[in-house]
Amino acid sequence: MLLRRSPGALDTATIARRLRLHPNGVRLQLQRLEGSGLVQREQAREGVGRPRDLWRLAPRAIAEADLPHTGWAMARSLARAIPATPERLREVEAAGVQMGHELAGELDAVADPDPREALDHALGALGFEPRREDDGDRSSFVLRTCPYAEAVRENPAVVCTLHKGVVRGVLERMAPGTELTGFVPKDPDEAGCLVEIRVSGPDA
Repeated sequence: MLLRRSPGALDTATIARRLRLHPNGVRLQLQRLEGSGLVQREQAREGVGRPRDLWRLAPRAIAEADLPHTGWAMARSLARAIPATPERLREVEAAGVQMGHELAGELDAVADPDPREALDHALGALGFEPRREDDGDRSSFVLRTCPYAEAVRENPAVVCTLHKGVVRGVLERMAPGTELTGFVPKDPDEAGCLVEIRVSGPDA
């Protein structure tokens, strides 16, 4: 909760002081959370001496905090209940497009003049921790975490199709000329799903 409320990364000593705990114990717990992928560490170099460790919540932890465990159970139940037939998958993708429109509005993504930046922000807000590469008018996003892995395991075709629709909806809302050219799901436990887009017009 402390890291979530903080506008920026906090060092170990500050976290320990605010929690009224010994720094060594706090450091050990943070390292365990880092090993689980729930916090991220960076180092601040300030002249000579050992650099300070700075800590912030990982996108996966933010996404999991926003969705209660009852929500995860509901998502798994819904994934089990929806058959992965072509007709139902078209309906699921259309629902995802509408969700993407809503997400773009909530994140003010349409206000960003560069659709690549806006999509990067949207994917990060959803907890996918994207890594972006630009090549002319084309961009690719490798999604390094899957915050919905439990639901994906139940029915990958349905959940990944919904996610594809969300990406399409975000793009439609913020940049009508931007085309989703590739969407390649991967094993949710390993992550690495690939999203590819092509930007046309002045934004390219």
